[in-house]
Amino acid sequence: MLNDMAAPGTPGEGATDPSAALVRDTTTQGFRQDVIAESMKQPVLVDFWAPWCGPCKQLTPVIEKVVRQARGKVKLVKLNIDEHPQIPGQLGIQSIPAVIAFQRGQPVDGFMGALPEGQIKGFIERLVGPLGPGAVEEILAAADASAAAGDAGGAAELYASVLTQEPGNTRAIGALAKLHVELDDLDGAKRFLAMAPADKANDPAIAAARAAVELAEQAASLGDAAELERKVAADPRDHQARYDLALALNARGKREAALEHLLEIVRRDRTWNDDGARKQLVQLFDAWGPMDELTIAGRRRLSSLLFA
Repeated sequence: MLNDMAAPGTPGEGATDPSAALVRDTTTQGFRQDVIAESMKQPVLVDFWAPWCGPCKQLTPVIEKVVRQARGKVKLVKLNIDEHPQIPGQLGIQSIPAVIAFQRGQPVDGFMGALPEGQIKGFIERLVGPLGPGAVEEILAAADASAAAGDAGGAAELYASVLTQEPGNTRAIGALAKLHVELDDLDGAKRFLAMAPADKANDPAIAAARAAVELAEQAASLGDAAELERKVAADPRDHQARYDLALALNARGKREAALEHLLEIVRRDRTWNDDGARKQLVQLFDAWGPMDELTIAGRRRLSSLLFA
C-alpha cells in the first residue's frame, strides 16, 4: 500500500510525495497513536472495513483519492473489524463501511456506506474548510435555519422545494421525516423515509431520521416520566428506571438530561443490560445527527469513559 502511494520515480517510501503518509492501516494497539494522538495535529478519518464487505471495496479508492487531494489537511486510518473488533465495538459501529472523523482526540463526525466522491469531499471539507453552496445547498441551509428557529411549516416548504429539484436528496427527505417525528406523526415520517433511494439507506440523514422514529416508538410505551424520576431518586442504582427515564426525556425534547442519565449508567455499570446504555447513546447520536452539538459533546464524554 505504501508503495502504491509513492510518487512516480520514487519507489519505496515515496518521500517526495506529501500524500505518502496520509493513508495507513492500524490495529487495536496502534489506535491511540495513529488516531487519538495524530488527530491532535489534523483531523483523522477512521475507515472501519472488512475483507468480505463489498461496499468497503467501493469506498476505499474513492476516500483515499479525496484524502490525498486534501494535501495533508486530513489523514485516513483503516481498521479491519474482523481482526480488531474491540475499537469498533466500543464506538458502536454496527454496520460497515463506517467512517468516523476524530479531531483533537475526540470523534466529531461520521458517515456510513459507500458515498460518492462529491459527498465524501463535502464531508472532509466540513472538517477542513467550507464549500461554496450551490442553489440546492442554499435552500437546504435556509430550511435548516427555519427548522432551528421553530418554523416547522417554513422549513417543510423549503425541504419540499429541494425534492422538486432532486427527488432523492437524502438531506431533505431525512429532515422532513424528523419534522414529522417532532409533530408526533410517525406514519408521516415513515412515508418520507420510504422515499429514500434503496442504495441510500445508510446515508447519515436517513439513518438519523430512522433512529428518531425508532426512539419515538420506544418512548411511546414508557408511561409517566415523573414516576420514573421518583424511582431514580429513590434508588440511583435502578438502571432500568434511569434508562427508561432517558428515553422519555429525549422524547420530550430534554435531550441533555437524557444524555446525562445514559452516561451515568455507563459510568456506574458498563455491563448493565448487555452494554445497553452505550448502545442507546449510539442510537441517540444517530437520531440527533453527527454534527449536532450534543452528539459531539456526548461522543467526547462517552469516549472519555471508554478509553480512560
